[in-house]
Amino acid sequence: MALSKQVEESLDEAQAALRNALAYAARNERPMVNQGIAELMCHIDKLKSVDEFFDTIDKWKDESSKNK
Repeated sequence: MALSKQVEESLDEAQAALRNALAYAARNERPMVNQGIAELMCHIDKLKSVDEFFDTIDKWKDESSKNK
């Protein structure tokens, strides 16, 4: 089951806000803050990728069960 359009859009908006925060933080904050923001962005990317991966696995399972 793919991410709903609303969830995907919200995640994209969150990433945009985090990119903006990272741009400001890079000039004014400690490296640990920058690292934390970057990690949050990475987690969002991973969440989307893992969801796509599970969709692919589900399709393969469905196809293999139909071929039996």
